[in-house]
Amino acid sequence: MSIELIAEILVIAVCLAGGGILKGATGAGAPILAVPALAAFFDVRFAVIVMLAPNLLTNAWQAWRFRSRLLPGRFLAPFLIGGVGGAALGTLALKSLDAGILSLGVAIAVAVYVVLRLARPHWQLPMRTGEWLSAPAGAAAGILQGAAGLSAPISITFLNALRLPRETFIATISTLFVTFSLIQIGVAEATGLIHPGEVFYSLFALLPVSLAMPLGARLAGRMSPQALDRVILAILAVLAIKLLFDALA
Repeated sequence: MSIELIAEILVIAVCLAGGGILKGATGAGAPILAVPALAAFFDVRFAVIVMLAPNLLTNAWQAWRFRSRLLPGRFLAPFLIGGVGGAALGTLALKSLDAGILSLGVAIAVAVYVVLRLARPHWQLPMRTGEWLSAPAGAAAGILQGAAGLSAPISITFLNALRLPRETFIATISTLFVTFSLIQIGVAEATGLIHPGEVFYSLFALLPVSLAMPLGARLAGRMSPQALDRVILAILAVLAIKLLFDALA
């Protein structure tokens, strides 16, 4: 094994571990750190492909664990149906768009997420309104997930605004992410978006994400939610700046 390959694997592992810490601390959001970090070192397409297996399997476990706390079908069904169409369109965009445009898209998505979290931390959306918006919100999140591997500016912000109990939030967001992953894998495989050898990286990615999740859970118990949130937002802001610089350079 060459030194370059070892260094590449170590960089990937560190990026994924950061995402695992975030997921362990909050119950969602491994791609929020992992995708921008991987894209900053490699490219958006590679980052999205690497996260397919971790997204599918870790979220499948969480969705099953909290399945009894899912939101009712009148919200969940249009949310997931919209997500299916959006994820398919977004993954096709990942196949056809230039890497620089995709990096710019990830940078903008991360920046929007940071701004929304800072500007409206306590904003609440009534559930009745959320039910009407569930289909378009799912579709928009799916497009962003498929094209940039990062639906958090829409999916997590939308569900956070509903002020759901933690278990209900985890069950709902995990089910959405499982849906996204299945659609992404199908479209990516059909269009040749997955390059030879990248399945290994995606399966390898399960290890650092899974090992880091308990650490995130412990950190969440020792740090205040506000402090943890500020650290995450600071890291994301730095990553967004680097991605924006790379895209425009």
